[in-house]
Amino acid sequence: MRTKKHSSMTTPLLLLFFSSLIVGSASASTGENLSTPKSNLIGYWNERIQRNHSKPTFLLSKASPLSAVDSARFSKLAAQNALSSHFPAFCASANLFCYPDSTPSTEELIFAAPAITAWVRRGNFFRESIAKEGKVMRMPNIKDKMPERSFLPRSILSKLPFSTFKISELKRLFHADDNSTMESMIVEALNECESAPSPGETKRCVGSAEDMIDFAISVLGRNIVVRSTENVKGSKQNIMIGSVKGINGGKVMQLVACHPTLFPYLLYSCHSVPKVRVYEMDILDPNSKTKINHGVASCHMHTSDSNPNHAELTIASGSGQIKACHWLFENHLIWTVADLSLQTKEHPR
Repeated sequence: MRTKKHSSMTTPLLLLFFSSLIVGSASASTGENLSTPKSNLIGYWNERIQRNHSKPTFLLSKASPLSAVDSARFSKLAAQNALSSHFPAFCASANLFCYPDSTPSTEELIFAAPAITAWVRRGNFFRESIAKEGKVMRMPNIKDKMPERSFLPRSILSKLPFSTFKISELKRLFHADDNSTMESMIVEALNECESAPSPGETKRCVGSAEDMIDFAISVLGRNIVVRSTENVKGSKQNIMIGSVKGINGGKVMQLVACHPTLFPYLLYSCHSVPKVRVYEMDILDPNSKTKINHGVASCHMHTSDSNPNHAELTIASGSGQIKACHWLFENHLIWTVADLSLQTKEHPR
């Protein structure tokens, strides 16, 4: 009886021992620490962002779902230029959008307006005077029509090509045939990301949360926060504005805006915006007065170098006046310097 008991306990212990050897071997073979992409992102946020601001819930929700072991394995394959041969498994595990040719609506998305100006349509802008408690307005459709995707871990992304000069490698990686929807999607994204910035603008396309953090820091410094609209409730219907908060006391400031771009993995086109006022507002049902959403809106200054193609959208005239306000659409982000007015209250001199 003692022998049997000893044997039954030994088997699971041996399995645990050999499992640890396998994980350790994977770690040693890649030269990377085995931790999940989400854990890495939390650590990176804590390291890079000043003043321990609350964790970026939205960014964490878009972190790669890859396990620690899979992340290390695919990173090794990417370094060996062998990821293409494991494409189906990589696509499914990493939550990518890899089969656009089987999705009828994808072609419409690809040939729509570029990501940054997709929201520049009549009816999407409103006057700044509307951003007051009790005002009723019609909200545009702020729902993101692009397919759900996740960021790639930086350990994988840094090993992948992203350039029109390497279009052949990209097509091979994502199994894109000539004249396919996938090829068009890749080409359009590259054209958007490689287009010249506007005068005074800084821009960059990012495919990892860490790269987005780095870009925002390069423009605004480390004392920053990221903001997004909470959900899509209120879209295409009348809403009432609830409590309103002007970020940094409603002062005009610089921000970084990041807009999703159609690509197999979650890709953002980020750019600096020089003169903006930002508001956070509770969005209410106009009948019941109950809160249904918490929205972010930005109000842009009219300047002498404003895009002439957007002249019909100018609400105020004259340099230095507010041009127009718009809601932050689903999955769009803005980065701002942390609210200085709150910091003054928390740390009085």
